[in-house]
Amino acid sequence: MNFGLNEEQEMIVSTVRSFVENEIYPHEDAVEKSGQVPLELGEDLKRKCIDLGFYACNFPEEVGGAGLSHMDFTLVERELGRGSMALTHFFGRPQNILMACEGEQRERYLLPAVRGEKMDALAITEPDAGSDVRGMKCQAVRDGGDWVLSGSKHFISGAEHADFFIVFVATGVDETPRGPKKRITCFLVDRGTPGFEVRDGYNSVSHRGYKNYVLYFDKCRLPDAQVLGEVDGGFDVMNEWLYATRLTVAAMSVGRARRCFDLAVDYAVERKQFGQSIAKFQGVSFQIADMITEIDAADWLTLAGAWRLDQGLPANREIASAKVYATEMLAKVTDTTLQIFGGMGLMDDFPIERFWRDARVERIWDGTSEIQRHIISRDIFRPLGA
Repeated sequence: MNFGLNEEQEMIVSTVRSFVENEIYPHEDAVEKSGQVPLELGEDLKRKCIDLGFYACNFPEEVGGAGLSHMDFTLVERELGRGSMALTHFFGRPQNILMACEGEQRERYLLPAVRGEKMDALAITEPDAGSDVRGMKCQAVRDGGDWVLSGSKHFISGAEHADFFIVFVATGVDETPRGPKKRITCFLVDRGTPGFEVRDGYNSVSHRGYKNYVLYFDKCRLPDAQVLGEVDGGFDVMNEWLYATRLTVAAMSVGRARRCFDLAVDYAVERKQFGQSIAKFQGVSFQIADMITEIDAADWLTLAGAWRLDQGLPANREIASAKVYATEMLAKVTDTTLQIFGGMGLMDDFPIERFWRDARVERIWDGTSEIQRHIISRDIFRPLGA
């Protein structure tokens, strides 16, 4: 297992980092204060990403993507993690679940998404269905040859720019020894479909500008052609394509932590107290040492998960380990960076307080820390029959 970067990977890292520093950083303060990304700016970022050849880099070449390996894509996400998520969102990485598209779906959704002609948004979470996905109440019932969707989804990111939505709903219930178990089906829902409405969501302290929305379905009628995967097979689709996205969260957490670390080191060298740089005080220098140790550890865990995916090996536990460790590491690093900056760290003249706020959500979305620990412990004990 060799994680040394080859020449092509060095180029990927250099190119994406340059994009983030030159195209993302200059707009971060404005987006943070306004809480939104102007449409023209988003389109400009998307166009530049396409010109660089990185749009849909998480998709194989046969459908028009860049065909990056999991390792290479993880390096991309690590660099994107340095920038505002509201802006790096336009460095387009459509949901890889679209690879489940078949027939006409490929022409209507997959290929336009890969070309940057359409944008997608994923809709799973509901007020009563967070970690307990099967607790969802949004449902689709048969009516003749169609499906009728009713219910709502919330915390839906990227909905303001989405042309279509990848929506998971309940389509039946099975009785099991452990009680009722809902069957889940995935649907592709176009914006503007009668009975479907997108409304403003909540104001989050994390990732301002990367808004969340609420989706409402009121007798929204869809034909069978809008089913992604098999009817009642939504969980299979979800498990096949979505679990690896947790590695993205880990990679971005590492990138953001490294940006914080760089700021902390520079400030520790420049800041003078008691006649010397505060970097000379053990209380500060040891914190810096702990930060880089945990950042590197999270980085290796994340790369190990990507390596296993590229080798075709089971990676559920490794990805869960990377996600929980990297996101909790980020919380420590942002808090320590703020402590090193002292009172100035809480001022919005510096990005530190933003990193501190943004870090909090990483332990919640795409599977909470508790869920990751459940995955890890289950992987350990299940083979033992415990």
